[in-house]
Amino acid sequence: MAAKTTIDPREAAHFGKLAAEWWDPKGSSAMLHQMNPVRLGYIRDQIDHYWRIDEHDRRPLAGRKVLDVGCGAGLLAEPLARLGAEMTAIDAAPETIAAARHHAAGQGLAIDYRVGGVETLEGAFDLVTSMEVIEHVTDPRAFVAGLTDRLAPEGLLILSTPNRTSRSRLMMIVIGEGTGRIPRGTHDWDKFLTPDEMCAMLQEAELEVLDVTGMAWSATRGFSLSDDKSLDYFVTARRA
Repeated sequence: MAAKTTIDPREAAHFGKLAAEWWDPKGSSAMLHQMNPVRLGYIRDQIDHYWRIDEHDRRPLAGRKVLDVGCGAGLLAEPLARLGAEMTAIDAAPETIAAARHHAAGQGLAIDYRVGGVETLEGAFDLVTSMEVIEHVTDPRAFVAGLTDRLAPEGLLILSTPNRTSRSRLMMIVIGEGTGRIPRGTHDWDKFLTPDEMCAMLQEAELEVLDVTGMAWSATRGFSLSDDKSLDYFVTARRA
C-alpha cells in the first residue's frame, strides 16, 4: 500500500509554475536567494557543533548522506553537495525537479533528485533539511513523522519556517505578496507554526530540540540570524 502523502497538489502546482525563474536571483525566487546564505550559515554552525567539525574544513559533509525535502530547484542542495554531501533532494513539483537536474548538470554536481513526498523515500540520512516547507503541507505532524523516519540514529534534522505573528503577516503577505516581491498566493498565514507548536510536534515524534534561532530582516542588513523569532526561525533536533 502506498504511503499517505502530505503533499498539497495546489501548493505543488503553485511552485511548479515558478520553476523557470528559480535560479534567477532577481526573479520570483529572489527572496530565497537572499535567505540562502543565512540558511547555509546556520546549517554550518549546527553541523560543526554537533559533529565537532573544524570550522575551516571545506568539505564538512564528506562521507555523510544528506536529504533536502522540498528542495525546489536546488538552491540549498547544490551548496550542500559542494560541502561534500552524498546528496538526495526531493520535491513535489516535477517542473522544479527538472530545473534542478538541468542546473546541477551544468555545475557538474551529482545530486539524486526525485519527485514526490518524503513518505516515498527509504533509507537513513545523517542530515535532513527542510526549509520553508512545513507550512505548505497538508498535515504538519505527519510530515514531521516522515522526516523523522528518514533520520539516521545519530542524525540531525534542521527545519525553517515562518512564525505565526502579526509581523510575519505584515512582512510576508501584506508587503511581500502585496508588492509582488513574493509571488501572490505563496503563503497561508493560518498555516504558519509558532516555535512552541513546532517544538511540540518534534517532541511528539520523539525528537530532542537542540536549538531554536530566529531569522530576522532589516532594510540595512537584509536577512540575518537573530534572537528575534517573530518573522521566521530555524529549529535543530535529533532523536531523543
